[in-house]
Amino acid sequence: MKLINITNGAVLANMVQIADDFKTRLKGLIGRGGLKSDEALIIRPCKSVHTCFMRFPIDVIFLNEDLYILRIIENIQPYRFSPIVAGSRMVIEMPAGRLAATLTGVGHRIKLL
Repeated sequence: MKLINITNGAVLANMVQIADDFKTRLKGLIGRGGLKSDEALIIRPCKSVHTCFMRFPIDVIFLNEDLYILRIIENIQPYRFSPIVAGSRMVIEMPAGRLAATLTGVGHRIKLL
């Protein structure tokens, strides 16, 4: 699967995993050594994230049900907690720096292909 920012045409990720059951949502990226620049993890449903037990920083996108970006958090370091984002239905976790590299921001719309 591929993630596209349809607002600006940027490819956010070419390799996407989905965590949509209790076990995969709980594990998330814990135990991984990192993400490649074109990898992402979608967690759904999700209104907040933590980076406890992770070894690397990430960029996080919070999306509403229509896949519009409600909030972004760039370069969230290990052992941190995000706020709860009202209206969020899913989260995309990507390598730190990916949002800046793709000029992705609040209000943009994402598409999963």
